[in-house]
Amino acid sequence: MTRSQALRDAVSRLARAGCPEPRADAEVLLAHVLGEERSRLILRRDEPLAPRAAAAFARCLARRTCREPVAAITGEREFWSLAMRVTRSVLIPRPDTETLVEEALALLARIGRRGARVIDVGTGSGCVAVALAHERPDVRVWAVDRSARALRVAGENVARHGLSRRVRLRRGDWLAASGAGALNRIPQADLIVSNPPYVTAAQWKRLPPEIREFEPRGALVGGKDGLAFYRRLARRAPERLRAGGWIALEVGAGQANAVADLLRATGRFRGIRVRRDLAGIPRVVSANKLSGGRKDRSGAPARHVGGA
Repeated sequence: MTRSQALRDAVSRLARAGCPEPRADAEVLLAHVLGEERSRLILRRDEPLAPRAAAAFARCLARRTCREPVAAITGEREFWSLAMRVTRSVLIPRPDTETLVEEALALLARIGRRGARVIDVGTGSGCVAVALAHERPDVRVWAVDRSARALRVAGENVARHGLSRRVRLRRGDWLAASGAGALNRIPQADLIVSNPPYVTAAQWKRLPPEIREFEPRGALVGGKDGLAFYRRLARRAPERLRAGGWIALEVGAGQANAVADLLRATGRFRGIRVRRDLAGIPRVVSANKLSGGRKDRSGAPARHVGGA
């Protein structure tokens, strides 16, 4: 059997299983098995597929027909043009989250401080922390997560990209009340970023099996209305930010106004911004901490920046 024949059969099989992108899935899996770039499959399409490779490809296809995500099968996903290790203990990085990186970089430029401190709350695979440290060699990032398994994955990604000296991993509930403990020894930040759980309990039940059965529920579901973690972030972030620091939060479709209202209601933030993703969906809400003990009573609307 040639490579092109194997691909043709695989596409048909994945389509029958209901996979949304059978051609792309088949090509990625075959390239993974062969240890080649996906683009080389076309150049070498008439070459025979070795028996060992054919057997490995068949195993990958069997997993995908059970709707296991391609990234979970290959153990890798590209994010911000960087290869990221993934397991079932972390969310698979998504293109939407690159909007959070874009906004964070814009805010770091606005802050204009070399050696700025960034805290990534709920770091998961560490993709955001790694992307920021990769783009800004001067910043220091504290990547925080409650899951030891997630932090092991994040640690692999940090080490893989040579960032262990500037990205520090911390385990625990950073949103808990201040007190003793390692998390409270993290210095105040210039910027807090987070992609918190924002799926509602009702939405969870309707998610495709790739997500519902293979990604951690706790990293996705944010309570009945999807806003539980934003409420905690709005309360705790001001004490963890330097005066004049910023917070940037990824949000689900339709949540931007509600999250902006939560930040505004604290009276501790101003200059609320909303950045749209490539599809034009409001995807990131950011806000500037007021200096000193002042409170914002202006009720100014959020300003839209970037995106479509």
